[in-house]
Amino acid sequence: MATRSDTRDNKSSDRRTERKHSSSDGSAFSFGSSANTGPLLGALAAGAVIGVGANWARKFLMQKSASMAAGNQWDEILKLEHKATLATFDTLLATDDNETGKRATLVKKLSYALEKHAHQEENVVYPALRQANETVDADHLEHEHGYVKTYLYELDNMPKDSPEFLVRVREFRNLIAEHARMEEDQVYPRFKNEISEEQNKKITALMNKEGMKML
Repeated sequence: MATRSDTRDNKSSDRRTERKHSSSDGSAFSFGSSANTGPLLGALAAGAVIGVGANWARKFLMQKSASMAAGNQWDEILKLEHKATLATFDTLLATDDNETGKRATLVKKLSYALEKHAHQEENVVYPALRQANETVDADHLEHEHGYVKTYLYELDNMPKDSPEFLVRVREFRNLIAEHARMEEDQVYPRFKNEISEEQNKKITALMNKEGMKML
């Protein structure tokens, strides 16, 4: 016949056995367990790789589309960017003083477009010009990029309903138009005639690579 002491001992033994089993079984909330964190970390890593890959593919397609639209020619890509930027200036010049939100948005759009454009030229085209002994023109054009940054800074910080706002925008547009005209009509055609088709393709490829970094 079992005594009370035997009953208590049996119950205590059963509880210890349950605790032992529960500690060995995996819990959905035991994030410290290597058995559970392994699949979790693997899934997170796989998701990160997929995310990076998808982002790279998006940038590649964007830049490739722009390049194809310009016939995969670096100078034509830059020409299309000039055209798009001047169109944004014209939209900005058509705004009224009460359209401050629209003006702020367009200034940001200009800033992004011009920064990407300058990055491509300063990291690929202008160095290629210098290598071809076109240093004077390369230095002049890059020097003008400094004024571009100054105008962007002023427009970004100027009250968008200021009477001087459109005045500065118009001055800025004139600078960009003249800068683009010098590149398109003088510097780039002369330079392109001096380089081989292989060099031309290399500049296009390098410029597309730099352009992707800014997307």
